[in-house]
Amino acid sequence: MSLRVLVVDDQGIVRAGFAAVIDAEEDMTVVGEAGDGAEAVRLAAELAPDVVVMDVRMPELDGIAATRIITGRQDAPRVLVLTTFDLDAYVFDALRAGASGFLLKDVHAAELLQGIRVVAAGESVLAPSATRRLIGHYASGRGPGTGTGGGPRELDSLTGSQRGVLALVAAGLTNAEIAEELGITVGTVKSHVNAVLRKLGLRDRVQATILAYDLGLARPNPPGTHL
Repeated sequence: MSLRVLVVDDQGIVRAGFAAVIDAEEDMTVVGEAGDGAEAVRLAAELAPDVVVMDVRMPELDGIAATRIITGRQDAPRVLVLTTFDLDAYVFDALRAGASGFLLKDVHAAELLQGIRVVAAGESVLAPSATRRLIGHYASGRGPGTGTGGGPRELDSLTGSQRGVLALVAAGLTNAEIAEELGITVGTVKSHVNAVLRKLGLRDRVQATILAYDLGLARPNPPGTHL
């Protein structure tokens, strides 16, 4: 089945360019285009896309607010934020609003297409610069909502192995890299990740990463980190 994609950008020529690249793929179909956040919210409800490629700075309703509304609905699509502006506030706000990924508009077409496939599969994708700064902010204590080391009662339900995997997810490692780091199979890593998300009521790895740093379960740049 083709991935159903909604493209949102207030610049018509940019929107058309992204749509053309996406629609040319055999496994993707652009089901709609929106020029502002309000239209994106409406079309996301009407068209039920799998992924929304979302711009940030738009009239009527910006991409962050639109993302928050869209991801707050039942059976919500994944949102991949794509913007020209590589600013800390946009990264943090987009992730907290529920975006599954954050990329810059100057990415190669292949990276954009891979990003769409990744978030559609339930994973997350962040531009390398965004990942570095996100971890750097937590390292300096300036990350939004930096925790005190405490945690919700649900954390007690995690096994030691699951906590270890959560810390490595927060470090930005892929399942394959985590498997190599811990000496376990990729299938076991996937099982641990799924258990962590389920037990903590998290949607994806992005939310898991934010929680891990908020609660002090992950340290910036631990051994094995690949950014």
